[in-house]
Amino acid sequence: MIKKRLNIRMSGLGGQGAVTAAHVMAMAASKDGKFAISNPFFGAEKRMAPAESYCRIGIERIYDRGELVFPDVIEVFHPQVITMGKSYTMPFYSGIKEGGLVIINSDAPLLTEEDIQRLKDLHVEVFYINGTQVALEVAGTELSTNMTMIGSVAGITKCVSMHALDLALQERFGKKFVASGGTATLDEAIKKKFAKKEMLLQKNLDTVKRAYEMGVEWAEKNKYELQVAAMAAA
Repeated sequence: MIKKRLNIRMSGLGGQGAVTAAHVMAMAASKDGKFAISNPFFGAEKRMAPAESYCRIGIERIYDRGELVFPDVIEVFHPQVITMGKSYTMPFYSGIKEGGLVIINSDAPLLTEEDIQRLKDLHVEVFYINGTQVALEVAGTELSTNMTMIGSVAGITKCVSMHALDLALQERFGKKFVASGGTATLDEAIKKKFAKKEMLLQKNLDTVKRAYEMGVEWAEKNKYELQVAAMAAA
């Protein structure tokens, strides 16, 4: 649960839905009665090119919309963000606040000893989730990987509720939504994977729920609470 403000930076590759993920998170925060802003940052609009999105959630009105230089949470949507340096900020964790959180979509550790020590010095926790595999198991398509990233960060930080995420997904995918560029292309690609919008909604929601539960379980097992949220209230 955030006490004042939570800044999330999502680093991924084109076609993974990082822009959509940030937008859904912001919509969910609004459903919870919070203030939120999401915005993308990318160069070439093509698959596998670096892409970033930012989501700011708070209990007070938010005005800044620029690049999120000092995030509380960093979500890594694809291993290549780390292994091949496909990130607009290098190293990928540049700027993360002390006591922050890194969530990585991978089935194997990716950080170097230097990275591990640097994050340890900053008291930053790292949570690995095989988000792509979860998406394949639950939704039947890797295109729902962004849903696992949404669910995991919500489960760990409690920045938005599952009920709010349900409402946001209904609004995002349950009716005609006019988007542009890569986001519109991704939405159409996802819809073609499912015969009906109802199935799309349910599969995405199920994927979010599975990742949310995994995030909650990890946080409880490790007695983890995002420290930057509490510090922001001071």
